[in-house]
Amino acid sequence: MSLDVLCISWGTTGNLSPMLTAARQLHRAGHRPRIMADPAMSAEVEAAGFPFIGWRRAPTGQKADPVDFSDLADWLRQAMFAPAGVYAADTLDEIRRLPTDAVLSIDLLVGCALAAEAAGIPHAVLSPHISIRPLPGMPPAASGLTPPRTEAERAAVDAATDAIVLAMERSRPALNAARRAFGLPPVASAFAHYDRAERVLLAVSQAFDFDGAMLPANYRYIGPLLDEPVWSRGARTLWSGAGRPRILVAGSTGAQNQTDLLRRIVCAVGTLEAETIVTTGPNVEVGDLDAPDTIRVVATASHDALMTEADLVICQGGHGTISRALLHGVPLLVIPLARDQTDNAARIALRGAGLRLPATASADAIAAAVRRLLVEPGFRTAAGTLGAAVQADLNAGGLVREIAAMVAAHRDAASRGGGRLWA
Repeated sequence: MSLDVLCISWGTTGNLSPMLTAARQLHRAGHRPRIMADPAMSAEVEAAGFPFIGWRRAPTGQKADPVDFSDLADWLRQAMFAPAGVYAADTLDEIRRLPTDAVLSIDLLVGCALAAEAAGIPHAVLSPHISIRPLPGMPPAASGLTPPRTEAERAAVDAATDAIVLAMERSRPALNAARRAFGLPPVASAFAHYDRAERVLLAVSQAFDFDGAMLPANYRYIGPLLDEPVWSRGARTLWSGAGRPRILVAGSTGAQNQTDLLRRIVCAVGTLEAETIVTTGPNVEVGDLDAPDTIRVVATASHDALMTEADLVICQGGHGTISRALLHGVPLLVIPLARDQTDNAARIALRGAGLRLPATASADAIAAAVRRLLVEPGFRTAAGTLGAAVQADLNAGGLVREIAAMVAAHRDAASRGGGRLWA
C-alpha cells in the first residue's frame, strides 16, 4: 500500500528537521510524502528532495512562534488556537488539491488536525518531544518536574498539571469557533485533537521518558527523528589531535535570547584544559561571543561528526541535540532557557546521563559542573545505556509502521461503516 502523506511542520527548523526525517522514512518505504511549512523553510525542504507547500493564510515567522513565553496561556492562544481556522483553511486547500491518504502534523497545529477531521482523512499527531497533553503518572510538559516522591512534590506536579490544563482550556472557545466554521461539533476539551487523532506519535524513546505513564490507546513511542539538517551536513569542523578532553557547545536553532548564556558558557570552558568547539546556530552571531583563541566558534557544523569524538556536550536541551548525544554515548550538561527544554533536562539528570543547571548559572557553576562530568565515569555509562535504547527505537521503524496501520484501520472501519479504530 503506497500512500500520499501530507506532512505538516510548524515554527522553526527544530520542528522541520524531525518532520523531514519522517518524510525520508516514508519515502524509503515506498510512500509519497510532501511537506507543508513556513515559506522560509522551502529551500531546506526542496534540498531534501520533497515537494514544498507554503502557508498562504496561516501566520509565519515569529507571528507563528512567538518568542515571549512568559505567559503560557497567552502563548498557547497565539500559537495554537487563535490561528486554528487559517491553518485549517490552508490544509484543506492542500488536501483538495492533491490526493491525500493521511495527514501527519506537528502537535501544536490544532487547525491541521481540524482540517483532517473535516476531510475525513486519517490523521497522526507528531510530537517531537514529550507529550504536551498531561498523562497519568507523568509530570506535565513545560514543568521541568520529576516524578513525585513526597507529598510536597506530588502537590507541585498536581499544580503544574492544573496550570497547563487551565492555560489550554482558556482557548477552547476559540477552538470551538473554528470547529463550527468547518461544520464540526464543539469539543469538551482543548486537548480533543489528541483524543480524536488515529495516532499520537511521541518521537522520543520510552527509555528516555519517565516511567509509569498510562498511555491512551492511540499513543505510541516511536523514538527520535534525527536526520541532520541539510544546512549542517557540509560544515564538518573536526577536532584536532591535541589529546585534551573535547567539549561541544551546541547552540539552539530557535530564537531564545541565548547570547548571554553562550557567553557565560564560553567564559567557563575557557578556564579549563579542554578543546572546545561552539556552534552558535542561526540566531547568534559568531562575533558576539568574543571567545579566546583556544575556543573555536562556528555558526554550524555536523553534530554527528563532532559527537563521535566528544567527551561532553553542553546545550540548552533541545530534544534532537540530547538524543544525538545519547546515541554517541556522550554525557550532557543541560542549561535550559525554554520550558520544554527543562523537561528534557529533568530526564537527563534523573537518568544519570548528565547534569542540569538553571538558566541563571554563573560561569563558575558551569565550570564546576563541566569538571565533574569529565571526571566521573558514571555519566558516560548512563548516557551509553540510554543511547542503546534510542538506537533500538531507531532500528524498529515505528513511524512508518504506525502510519500504514492507521490508514489500513481507517479504511477497514470505513468499509464496514464503523468509526475510528486504533489498531
